[in-house]
Amino acid sequence: MTHSGLLAIDIGNTNIHLGLWAEGQWALSWRARTVADKMSDEYAVLVRNFLNSADVNAISGVVIGSVVPPLTAAFVELVRRYHRLEPLVVTSKINTGVKIAIDQPEQAGADRIVNAAAIMALHRCAAIVIDFGTATTFDVVTANGEYRGGAIAPGIGVAHDALVSRAARLHKVDLVPPPHAIGGNTIHAMQSGIFWGYVGLVEGLVARIRAEMTDDPVKVIATGGLAPLFKEHTTVIDEIASELTLDGLRVIYELNRA
Repeated sequence: MTHSGLLAIDIGNTNIHLGLWAEGQWALSWRARTVADKMSDEYAVLVRNFLNSADVNAISGVVIGSVVPPLTAAFVELVRRYHRLEPLVVTSKINTGVKIAIDQPEQAGADRIVNAAAIMALHRCAAIVIDFGTATTFDVVTANGEYRGGAIAPGIGVAHDALVSRAARLHKVDLVPPPHAIGGNTIHAMQSGIFWGYVGLVEGLVARIRAEMTDDPVKVIATGGLAPLFKEHTTVIDEIASELTLDGLRVIYELNRA
């Protein structure tokens, strides 16, 4: 079911992803840097700029997925004040279309719940979802609709920044694969360790997770800004789903709209 005029807001630790679902497609998709201490009025300007080419009055629903609690409250206030709507905030307590089968369901992050919901509604298969963000997360969804948990690793950008901040003679490098795994200079050596190290992390964790899953086949779906770059350099990623999180927000909104 499509829904014209749905504003989806994905609030992550590094970026805020806004999407406008209209006429059966993402008519607008926009990212902004997350600033946790901004007030709702400041973010209202951002949202207004995002919706500049759209009919704001045509928005009849808003759904929010957030892993930054202060900004959850700011955006709820924004939507109530400027759009006169009550947003749906994703938590483990609402209907998500998946069974959250982990030890403490209330600890499941909204981003991970949303990705699992998108998998079940749009892909309908067992999957490992790799989300390349501030953290690199691996989420397991079974063929019968259970979110089973997964793994959380520092994102490649976080690891890069930590290395540079702790080593006096190392400086920032582009996060791209070097010409060879054996770096002949400091820049290539850092790129090898960081980039190929993360490829190894992805391949190793996917292999270990697959070994613990009883489903067959299992599709590996990647999302996040760096997903296309990693897919070019590993065979374990089957598919890129760049709007997976927004799709999950839309799916959950439709399940709870009544």
